[in-house]
Amino acid sequence: MVAKEKMINGFRHIPYKAESYSAGEMIERSNEFYHFLDKRRSVRHFSNKEVPQEVIENIVRTAGTAPSGAHKQPWKFCVVSNVLLKSKIREAAEKEEKENYSSRMSERWLRDLAPLGTDNNKEFLEIAPYLIIVFKEVYEFDEEGNKHNNYYVNESVGIACGMLISAIHNAGLVTLTHTPSPMNFLASLLERPKNERAYLLLPVGYALEDALVPDIHRKKNCDICDFYR
Repeated sequence: MVAKEKMINGFRHIPYKAESYSAGEMIERSNEFYHFLDKRRSVRHFSNKEVPQEVIENIVRTAGTAPSGAHKQPWKFCVVSNVLLKSKIREAAEKEEKENYSSRMSERWLRDLAPLGTDNNKEFLEIAPYLIIVFKEVYEFDEEGNKHNNYYVNESVGIACGMLISAIHNAGLVTLTHTPSPMNFLASLLERPKNERAYLLLPVGYALEDALVPDIHRKKNCDICDFYR
C-alpha cells in the first residue's frame, strides 16, 4: 500500500521513499562502508594544496542532514580560509594548549596522549587550507525576539560532527578533531552571537605525501558491541 501525504498536528507529512536492498546487498554494502571508513585517520601533517570551495560547501551540506532534537538544527559551521584569521586562531589555540600540557592535564592524560605524538604546537591550523569551526546554538530567538532553549544540543551537534568527518573522508580529504579547551577565544575571534558556543575545530585539507600517523588499532567489534537476543 502506497502512503499518502496527510496533515498531522497541522503540519504536512509526505511519503518516505526508502532505498531497498536484498539481504546480500545490505551485507556487502555495510561491509564495504565499514572498510572505507576504517581507513579514516586523524592526520596532523597537512598539505597547503588548495581545495575547491564547492567541496567544502558539499561537506557542510552533508553534515546539515543530521537529525536533531525537535529538528532545531542547533549548529553553525564557520569556514575559515583567511590567512590572517587562521594565524590568530593558531596563536590563541597554542596559548591554551601550552597551559593544558604544562599544568591542566593530569599525568595519566599525558601518558595516554604520548602514543599520538601530540604537543602544544598546532601548525596545522595555519597550513590546512580550511578550518571548520563548529558552534552549537544553545538557544534561539523567535520572530518577536523571545529566547527559547534548543533541545539535545550536544547530542545533535555531536551527530552532525560525525557526519561531517565522514563527509570529509569521503571527499578524499583529511581532518583532525581539535578542542583547544577552553575555546571561548573562537567565538571572540569570529565575532559569533552570544547564543553560540564553540564545539569543535576541524582543519581540513589534503594530507602531506609523507604524512605519518601513529600505529594504533581500533577495538574489536566484540569489545564495543553487545547483542541481546
